Amino acid sequence: MDKVAVLVPCYNEAQTIQKVVSDFLAVLPENSHVYVYDNNSTDETARIAAEAGAIVRRERQQGKGNVIRRMFREIDAECYVMADGDDTYPAEKAPEMIRLVLEGQCDMVVGDRLTSTYFEENKRPFHNFGNVLVRFGINTMFKSNIRDIMTGYRAFSRQFVKTFPVLSHGFEIETEMSVHAIEKNLMVSNVIIDYRDRPEGSESKLNTYSDGFKVLRTIWRLFRTYRPQAFYSTVALLLLVISAIFFLPILVEYAKTGLVPRIPTLISCGFVVIAAIQSFFTGMILQTIEQKNKQDFEMELIHARSNNERGKKII
Repeated sequence: MDKVAVLVPCYNEAQTIQKVVSDFLAVLPENSHVYVYDNNSTDETARIAAEAGAIVRRERQQGKGNVIRRMFREIDAECYVMADGDDTYPAEKAPEMIRLVLEGQCDMVVGDRLTSTYFEENKRPFHNFGNVLVRFGINTMFKSNIRDIMTGYRAFSRQFVKTFPVLSHGFEIETEMSVHAIEKNLMVSNVIIDYRDRPEGSESKLNTYSDGFKVLRTIWRLFRTYRPQAFYSTVALLLLVISAIFFLPILVEYAKTGLVPRIPTLISCGFVVIAAIQSFFTGMILQTIEQKNKQDFEMELIHARSNNERGKKII
């Protein structure tokens, strides 16, 4: 088992990967390695990474989420550091993040770009707006204080890595990690980092619009999954409001004339109210199931902790 494993998912990062690997190797403790997972690159990323001293492996399924899933399954370490291969994150911050995991008992340490240089360095205004929007949405819906939801620079405990169910395929993986940590009451810390934009000639693989839509869809899905009572109660409230809008004119006319001229509308309002009641109780049932899932997850953490201690003794 490694002391620290640096995980670098890569797709066509030949221009920067050598520096990324070298920088991390220079700051890591003994018995630590940098793992570069090549995700179908068409350039020399894999060869350059291997020559720089990284352990290179391949993931054939395209997408950052697929790469992270493979990494988390295959690599055993006491602490994991995840970074991108584009040289936008400072390796010199890794020791502080590692210390918070190994000594500070943190399950996830977030490299916070937004508090420092991100808005000055990043030349894509819609990316800046999207990061602020996602941070606001997550922290509002899930009542958290993670300062940078979309950052690709994080450190994890072994417990987090071995109990995190990766469902996302692409760049929405960071959002999924953040919400998982919040909902499972895992310890999260923020470390401010100096972000630097990609060097000239290096292109981002993140599509502002299509990937941004996937992130927003993921937030909506996670809110429905982890907060079912709030989600379905909101749906129920909307249905009740719609029913009331159509029912009130009928009620007013009935009070004035004693007649109900729009029977079909009245019947429809009744069915909408029934749907609202069903939605409300659906949320209550699913919330109970989610509570049971949290209890089961606590047992998974205990098992993961036991396995980690046995692994240390074997070493």
